Amino acid sequence: MELVCPAGNLPSLKAAVDNGADAIYFGLRNDTNARHFPGLNFNEKRAREGIAYAKEHGKRVFMAINTYPRPDGWERWRQAVDSAASLSVDALICADIGVLDYASRQWPELNLHLSVQASSTNYEALAFYHESFGIKRAVLPRVLSLSQVRQVVENTPVEIEIFGFGSLCVMVEGRCILSSYVTGESPNTHGACSPAQFVEYRETPQGLESRLGGLLTDRYGKHETAGYPTICKGRFAVGDNTFYAIEEPTSLNTLALLPELYRAGIKAIKIEGRQRTPAYVGQVTKVWHEAIDSCLHNPDKFQATSVWNTILDQVSEGTSTTLGPYYRPWQ
Repeated sequence: MELVCPAGNLPSLKAAVDNGADAIYFGLRNDTNARHFPGLNFNEKRAREGIAYAKEHGKRVFMAINTYPRPDGWERWRQAVDSAASLSVDALICADIGVLDYASRQWPELNLHLSVQASSTNYEALAFYHESFGIKRAVLPRVLSLSQVRQVVENTPVEIEIFGFGSLCVMVEGRCILSSYVTGESPNTHGACSPAQFVEYRETPQGLESRLGGLLTDRYGKHETAGYPTICKGRFAVGDNTFYAIEEPTSLNTLALLPELYRAGIKAIKIEGRQRTPAYVGQVTKVWHEAIDSCLHNPDKFQATSVWNTILDQVSEGTSTTLGPYYRPWQ
Protein backbone atom coordinates (compact mmCIF):
# COMPACT_ATOMS: atom_id res chain seq x y z
CA MET A 1 0.00 0.00 0.00
CA GLU A 2 1.32 3.40 -1.00
CA LEU A 3 1.44 6.06 1.76
CA VAL A 4 0.22 9.39 0.34
CA CYS A 5 0.96 12.40 2.56
CA PRO A 6 -0.03 16.08 2.52
CA ALA A 7 2.13 19.13 1.82
CA GLY A 8 0.77 22.61 2.35
CA ASN A 9 4.23 24.11 1.92
CA LEU A 10 7.82 23.15 1.13
CA PRO A 11 8.83 22.31 4.75
CA SER A 12 5.83 19.96 5.01
CA LEU A 13 6.77 18.29 1.74
CA LYS A 14 10.30 17.69 3.01
CA ALA A 15 8.94 16.39 6.34
CA ALA A 16 6.77 13.88 4.46
CA VAL A 17 9.67 12.75 2.28
CA ASP A 18 12.11 12.48 5.19
CA ASN A 19 9.71 10.44 7.33
CA GLY A 20 8.75 7.77 4.83
CA ALA A 21 5.96 8.94 2.53
CA ASP A 22 5.75 7.12 -0.79
CA ALA A 23 3.94 10.01 -2.45
CA ILE A 24 3.14 13.61 -1.59
CA TYR A 25 0.18 15.70 -2.75
CA PHE A 26 0.07 19.49 -3.03
CA GLY A 27 -1.89 22.33 -4.62
CA LEU A 28 -1.26 25.75 -6.12
CA ARG A 29 -1.78 29.09 -4.39
CA ASN A 30 -5.23 29.75 -5.77
CA ASP A 31 -8.80 28.50 -5.75
CA THR A 32 -8.06 25.51 -8.00
CA ASN A 33 -7.35 23.41 -4.92
CA ALA A 34 -9.49 22.60 -1.89
CA ARG A 35 -7.07 23.92 0.73
CA HIS A 36 -6.97 27.52 -0.44
CA PHE A 37 -5.76 29.33 2.69
CA PRO A 38 -3.46 32.38 2.94
CA GLY A 39 0.16 31.38 3.45
CA LEU A 40 -0.34 27.83 2.19
CA ASN A 41 0.36 26.01 -1.05
CA PHE A 42 2.89 26.39 -3.84
CA ASN A 43 3.85 28.77 -6.59
CA GLU A 44 5.65 27.26 -9.58
CA LYS A 45 9.14 27.95 -8.20
CA ARG A 46 8.42 26.25 -4.87
CA ALA A 47 6.64 23.40 -6.65
CA ARG A 48 9.72 22.72 -8.77
CA GLU A 49 11.92 22.75 -5.66
CA GLY A 50 9.62 20.35 -3.86
CA ILE A 51 9.25 17.99 -6.80
CA ALA A 52 13.01 17.90 -7.29
CA TYR A 53 13.52 17.08 -3.60
CA ALA A 54 10.93 14.30 -3.72
CA LYS A 55 12.35 12.80 -6.92
CA GLU A 56 15.89 12.83 -5.48
CA HIS A 57 14.55 10.59 -2.71
CA GLY A 58 12.59 8.31 -5.02
CA LYS A 59 9.14 9.64 -4.11
CA ARG A 60 6.12 10.40 -6.29
CA VAL A 61 4.33 13.76 -6.35
CA PHE A 62 0.64 14.38 -7.07
CA MET A 63 -0.95 17.77 -7.71
CA ALA A 64 -4.52 18.53 -6.66
CA ILE A 65 -6.81 20.57 -8.89
CA ASN A 66 -9.86 19.42 -7.00
CA THR A 67 -12.33 22.30 -6.93
CA TYR A 68 -15.01 23.13 -9.48
CA PRO A 69 -14.28 26.03 -11.86
CA ARG A 70 -16.68 28.92 -12.11
CA PRO A 71 -17.38 30.20 -15.64
CA ASP A 72 -15.42 33.40 -15.01
CA GLY A 73 -12.42 31.46 -13.67
CA TRP A 74 -11.98 28.68 -16.21
CA GLU A 75 -8.67 30.10 -17.40
CA ARG A 76 -7.09 29.56 -13.94
CA TRP A 77 -8.09 25.90 -13.92
CA ARG A 78 -6.81 25.41 -17.48
CA GLN A 79 -3.51 27.06 -16.57
CA ALA A 80 -3.27 24.88 -13.46
CA VAL A 81 -3.57 21.74 -15.60
CA ASP A 82 -0.94 23.10 -17.98
CA SER A 83 1.33 23.83 -14.99
CA ALA A 84 0.93 20.28 -13.73
CA ALA A 85 2.03 18.98 -17.13
CA SER A 86 5.05 21.32 -17.27
CA LEU A 87 6.04 20.30 -13.73
CA SER A 88 5.94 16.62 -14.76
CA VAL A 89 3.94 15.55 -11.72
CA ASP A 90 3.29 11.84 -11.35
CA ALA A 91 -0.48 12.31 -11.20
CA LEU A 92 -3.12 15.01 -11.32
CA ILE A 93 -5.97 14.77 -8.79
CA CYS A 94 -9.17 16.21 -10.30
CA ALA A 95 -12.87 16.38 -9.45
CA ASP A 96 -14.55 18.40 -12.20
CA ILE A 97 -15.61 16.71 -15.45
CA GLY A 98 -14.55 19.71 -17.53
CA VAL A 99 -11.09 19.74 -15.95
CA LEU A 100 -10.75 15.99 -16.47
CA ASP A 101 -11.85 16.34 -20.09
CA TYR A 102 -9.33 19.12 -20.78
CA ALA A 103 -6.49 17.26 -19.05
CA SER A 104 -7.18 13.95 -20.81
CA ARG A 105 -7.40 15.58 -24.25
CA GLN A 106 -4.63 18.18 -23.96
CA TRP A 107 -2.15 16.12 -21.90
CA PRO A 108 -2.93 12.43 -22.54
CA GLU A 109 0.35 11.37 -20.91
CA LEU A 110 -0.76 12.76 -17.52
CA ASN A 111 -1.91 10.16 -15.01
CA LEU A 112 -5.32 11.21 -13.71
CA HIS A 113 -6.67 10.42 -10.24
CA LEU A 114 -10.27 11.09 -9.30
CA SER A 115 -10.47 13.35 -6.27
CA VAL A 116 -12.56 12.62 -3.19
CA GLN A 117 -14.30 15.90 -4.12
CA ALA A 118 -15.95 14.09 -7.04
CA SER A 119 -18.15 12.24 -4.50
CA SER A 120 -17.95 8.95 -6.40
CA THR A 121 -19.01 6.20 -4.03
CA ASN A 122 -19.79 3.27 -6.35
CA TYR A 123 -18.13 1.30 -9.12
CA GLU A 124 -20.64 2.46 -11.76
CA ALA A 125 -19.49 6.05 -11.26
CA LEU A 126 -15.85 4.99 -11.43
CA ALA A 127 -16.57 3.09 -14.66
CA PHE A 128 -17.80 6.35 -16.20
CA TYR A 129 -14.66 8.27 -15.22
CA HIS A 130 -12.40 5.41 -16.29
CA GLU A 131 -14.03 5.01 -19.70
CA SER A 132 -14.43 8.76 -20.35
CA PHE A 133 -11.13 10.14 -19.05
CA GLY A 134 -8.88 7.14 -18.37
CA ILE A 135 -8.51 7.71 -14.62
CA LYS A 136 -5.98 5.38 -13.01
CA ARG A 137 -7.02 5.84 -9.37
CA ALA A 138 -9.94 7.13 -7.32
CA VAL A 139 -10.03 8.50 -3.77
CA LEU A 140 -13.21 7.32 -2.07
CA PRO A 141 -15.27 9.68 0.13
CA ARG A 142 -15.14 9.02 3.86
CA VAL A 143 -18.72 7.76 4.05
CA LEU A 144 -18.42 4.11 3.00
CA SER A 145 -18.20 1.09 5.29
CA LEU A 146 -15.41 -1.42 4.77
CA SER A 147 -17.80 -3.89 3.12
CA GLN A 148 -18.88 -1.15 0.69
CA VAL A 149 -15.25 -0.32 -0.05
CA ARG A 150 -14.57 -3.99 -0.79
CA GLN A 151 -17.49 -4.08 -3.21
CA VAL A 152 -16.06 -1.10 -5.11
CA VAL A 153 -12.56 -2.64 -5.25
CA GLU A 154 -13.89 -5.96 -6.51
CA ASN A 155 -15.82 -4.38 -9.37
CA THR A 156 -13.47 -1.77 -10.84
CA PRO A 157 -10.13 -1.81 -12.67
CA VAL A 158 -9.37 1.57 -11.08
CA GLU A 159 -6.93 1.65 -8.15
CA ILE A 160 -8.64 2.66 -4.89
CA GLU A 161 -7.17 5.10 -2.40
CA ILE A 162 -8.83 5.82 0.93
CA PHE A 163 -8.26 8.27 3.78
CA GLY A 164 -6.55 6.61 6.74
CA PHE A 165 -6.00 9.49 9.14
CA GLY A 166 -7.02 13.11 9.68
CA SER A 167 -10.04 15.33 9.96
CA LEU A 168 -13.42 13.88 9.09
CA CYS A 169 -16.03 15.45 6.85
CA VAL A 170 -19.67 14.96 7.79
CA MET A 171 -20.74 15.56 4.19
CA VAL A 172 -20.18 13.51 1.07
CA GLU A 173 -17.18 15.48 -0.11
CA GLY A 174 -17.87 17.90 -2.93
CA ARG A 175 -21.48 18.39 -1.81
CA CYS A 176 -21.16 20.76 1.17
CA ILE A 177 -22.93 24.13 1.04
CA LEU A 178 -22.82 25.04 4.75
CA SER A 179 -20.11 27.71 4.58
CA SER A 180 -21.46 29.16 1.34
CA TYR A 181 -24.76 29.66 3.18
CA VAL A 182 -22.91 31.79 5.75
CA THR A 183 -20.14 33.45 3.69
CA GLY A 184 -21.40 33.35 0.11
CA GLU A 185 -18.29 31.42 -0.96
CA SER A 186 -18.65 27.71 -1.64
CA PRO A 187 -15.85 25.37 -0.53
CA ASN A 188 -16.39 23.48 -3.78
CA THR A 189 -15.53 26.48 -5.98
CA HIS A 190 -13.43 28.76 -3.76
CA GLY A 191 -11.36 26.06 -2.09
CA ALA A 192 -11.95 26.53 1.66
CA CYS A 193 -14.63 25.35 4.08
CA SER A 194 -14.12 28.53 6.10
CA PRO A 195 -12.36 31.23 4.06
CA ALA A 196 -9.88 33.07 6.29
CA GLN A 197 -11.31 36.53 5.57
CA PHE A 198 -14.57 35.50 7.24
CA VAL A 199 -12.95 34.01 10.36
CA GLU A 200 -13.02 36.01 13.60
CA TYR A 201 -12.17 35.38 17.26
CA ARG A 202 -13.59 37.61 20.00
CA GLU A 203 -12.73 37.80 23.69
CA THR A 204 -15.98 38.21 25.61
CA PRO A 205 -17.00 38.08 29.29
CA GLN A 206 -18.47 34.63 28.55
CA GLY A 207 -15.21 33.35 27.01
CA LEU A 208 -13.39 33.28 23.67
CA GLU A 209 -15.83 33.16 20.75
CA SER A 210 -15.19 31.96 17.20
CA ARG A 211 -17.28 33.32 14.35
CA LEU A 212 -17.59 32.68 10.64
CA GLY A 213 -19.12 35.44 8.56
CA GLY A 214 -20.39 36.97 11.80
CA LEU A 215 -22.16 33.74 12.85
CA LEU A 216 -21.20 32.44 16.30
CA THR A 217 -19.86 28.90 15.87
CA ASP A 218 -18.44 28.20 19.33
CA ARG A 219 -17.59 29.66 22.73
CA TYR A 220 -14.61 28.22 24.62
CA GLY A 221 -14.02 27.87 28.34
CA LYS A 222 -10.80 28.97 30.03
CA HIS A 223 -8.97 25.67 29.51
CA GLU A 224 -10.55 24.62 26.23
CA THR A 225 -8.57 24.64 23.00
CA ALA A 226 -10.08 26.93 20.39
CA GLY A 227 -10.59 25.26 17.03
CA TYR A 228 -10.82 26.70 13.54
CA PRO A 229 -14.46 27.67 12.99
CA THR A 230 -16.42 25.49 10.61
CA ILE A 231 -20.20 25.32 10.62
CA CYS A 232 -20.37 21.52 10.73
CA LYS A 233 -18.19 21.32 13.87
CA GLY A 234 -19.69 24.22 15.80
CA ARG A 235 -21.67 24.08 19.04
CA PHE A 236 -25.21 25.38 18.77
CA ALA A 237 -28.17 25.99 21.05
CA VAL A 238 -30.88 23.47 20.19
CA GLY A 239 -33.88 23.62 22.48
CA ASP A 240 -32.51 23.74 26.01
CA ASN A 241 -29.14 22.22 25.13
CA THR A 242 -25.91 23.55 23.61
CA PHE A 243 -23.84 20.87 21.90
CA TYR A 244 -22.15 19.75 18.67
CA ALA A 245 -25.42 19.51 16.77
CA ILE A 246 -24.00 18.31 13.44
CA GLU A 247 -20.60 16.73 14.08
CA GLU A 248 -18.04 16.58 16.88
CA PRO A 249 -14.40 17.56 16.22
CA THR A 250 -13.11 13.99 15.95
CA SER A 251 -10.28 12.57 13.86
CA LEU A 252 -10.32 9.51 11.66
CA ASN A 253 -7.72 6.88 12.63
CA THR A 254 -7.89 3.56 10.78
CA LEU A 255 -4.57 2.17 12.03
CA ALA A 256 -6.28 -0.87 13.58
CA LEU A 257 -7.92 -1.71 10.25
CA LEU A 258 -4.71 -1.88 8.20
CA PRO A 259 -4.73 -5.68 7.66
CA GLU A 260 -8.35 -5.55 6.49
CA LEU A 261 -7.62 -2.65 4.17
CA TYR A 262 -4.62 -4.55 2.78
CA ARG A 263 -6.68 -7.69 2.19
CA ALA A 264 -9.45 -5.64 0.60
CA GLY A 265 -7.01 -4.56 -2.11
CA ILE A 266 -6.60 -0.89 -1.17
CA LYS A 267 -3.71 0.54 -3.20
CA ALA A 268 -3.03 3.67 -1.18
CA ILE A 269 -3.62 5.20 2.25
CA LYS A 270 -4.06 8.97 2.24
CA ILE A 271 -3.26 11.24 5.19
CA GLU A 272 -5.42 14.37 5.45
CA GLY A 273 -3.83 17.67 6.48
CA ARG A 274 -2.43 20.07 3.91
CA GLN A 275 -3.51 22.86 6.27
CA ARG A 276 -1.51 21.35 9.17
CA THR A 277 2.08 22.05 10.28
CA PRO A 278 5.29 20.35 9.09
CA ALA A 279 5.59 18.84 12.59
CA TYR A 280 2.16 17.20 12.17
CA VAL A 281 3.09 15.88 8.73
CA GLY A 282 6.41 14.48 9.98
CA GLN A 283 4.93 12.75 13.05
CA VAL A 284 1.94 11.22 11.27
CA THR A 285 3.99 10.12 8.25
CA LYS A 286 6.57 8.38 10.45
CA VAL A 287 3.92 6.45 12.38
CA TRP A 288 2.02 5.36 9.28
CA HIS A 289 5.20 4.40 7.43
CA GLU A 290 6.19 2.11 10.31
CA ALA A 291 2.66 0.71 10.62
CA ILE A 292 2.30 -0.10 6.91
CA ASP A 293 5.72 -1.76 6.86
CA SER A 294 4.71 -3.86 9.86
CA CYS A 295 1.40 -4.81 8.27
CA LEU A 296 2.95 -5.79 4.95
CA HIS A 297 5.57 -7.88 6.75
CA ASN A 298 2.95 -9.94 8.61
CA PRO A 299 -0.67 -8.83 8.22
CA ASP A 300 -2.00 -11.77 10.28
CA LYS A 301 -0.10 -10.66 13.38
CA PHE A 302 -0.30 -6.90 12.93
CA GLN A 303 -1.30 -4.82 15.94
CA ALA A 304 -1.34 -1.04 16.26
CA THR A 305 1.01 -0.19 19.11
CA SER A 306 0.11 2.11 22.00
CA VAL A 307 3.10 4.29 21.08
CA TRP A 308 1.75 4.87 17.58
CA ASN A 309 -1.73 5.71 18.83
CA THR A 310 -0.41 8.02 21.55
CA ILE A 311 1.49 10.03 18.94
CA LEU A 312 -1.54 10.20 16.66
CA ASP A 313 -3.84 11.18 19.53
CA GLN A 314 -1.58 14.15 20.28
CA VAL A 315 -2.08 15.60 16.80
CA SER A 316 -5.71 14.62 16.27
CA GLU A 317 -8.46 17.16 15.77
CA GLY A 318 -10.64 17.36 18.86
CA THR A 319 -10.09 15.01 21.79
CA SER A 320 -10.86 11.61 20.29
CA THR A 321 -10.38 9.40 17.25
CA THR A 322 -12.76 7.09 15.43
CA LEU A 323 -12.77 4.36 12.80
CA GLY A 324 -15.38 6.52 11.10
CA PRO A 325 -17.83 4.86 8.71
CA TYR A 326 -15.42 2.02 7.88
CA TYR A 327 -16.43 0.08 10.98
CA ARG A 328 -20.16 -0.62 11.13
CA PRO A 329 -20.62 -3.81 13.13
CA TRP A 330 -24.33 -3.90 12.41
CA GLN A 331 -23.84 -4.25 8.65
